[in-house]
Amino acid sequence: MAGLETEVLELPEWRHVYSGKVRDLYEPAGSAPETSETILVVASDRISAYDFVLDTEIPDKGKVLTQLSLWWFEQLQVPHHVVSLDVPEAVAGRSMVVQRLDMYEVECIARGYLTGSGLAEYRESGTVTGIDLPAGLVDGSKLEPAIFTPSAKADVGEHDENITFGQMARLIGDTPADRLRQLTLDVYTRAEAIARERGIILADTKVEFGLNASGQIVLGDEVLTPDSSRFWDADDYAPGRSQPSFDKQFVRDWLTGPESGWDRASGEAPPELPADVVAKTRARYVEAYERLTGRAFTA
Repeated sequence: MAGLETEVLELPEWRHVYSGKVRDLYEPAGSAPETSETILVVASDRISAYDFVLDTEIPDKGKVLTQLSLWWFEQLQVPHHVVSLDVPEAVAGRSMVVQRLDMYEVECIARGYLTGSGLAEYRESGTVTGIDLPAGLVDGSKLEPAIFTPSAKADVGEHDENITFGQMARLIGDTPADRLRQLTLDVYTRAEAIARERGIILADTKVEFGLNASGQIVLGDEVLTPDSSRFWDADDYAPGRSQPSFDKQFVRDWLTGPESGWDRASGEAPPELPADVVAKTRARYVEAYERLTGRAFTA
């Protein structure tokens, strides 16, 4: 399997097989390639923006993503891929042993609020992935009920492509498409209520599903983290403008601002991040974890 050209850890009893934007995957060292029942997933501190993996890392980001995902897996009443937290000491806190899944080649996205790429499409056509929406909506408008807007997975470094539900059904089949839509909206509805109790709005989220060895649909990858979801502070929420998010917004703002000197259209990789942007971004990830879970984050 091809992946990013990035430095990865050598772990006892595990063989590195793939690197994505953030995660590195390992198989048991004694197994034949792609035959093991389990995989070790390690969340790095890498951060991506505008389809680039940046040279600068965000300290403890991988631990936040892993610990928050594990907390959400506990809250959700959906079969998930986590098997064990018995992992090598070098990656403790940022890794988990999971079932090997045959992943569906779609991103499953639930939107409870209009923003991002959905807002851009709405402004052009009044729809989001072919779903008609009422006139007069603005950035941050609440969508009732939440809508399911899938996208087709892209290679690492490429941008996922929004698709209609009909296109998704043709890609993976009618019955799986119906099931994934329902599961995604169920996850969103449950998580949105939990987040709201903690003063946080879950604007949208991306989840991924796959089939395990028994043919059961299982929730995989990360879930409901600042990398896969938009979290807004309920006290600051005001439709009609961009909402501050618990994610890498500090990174995006700096990269597209005058201080970075970076031209997004140039095709060149972004520059290294300054220390204050790194610190603010780390603090935002930690704040999301602590407010959602009610636990103090321990690095």
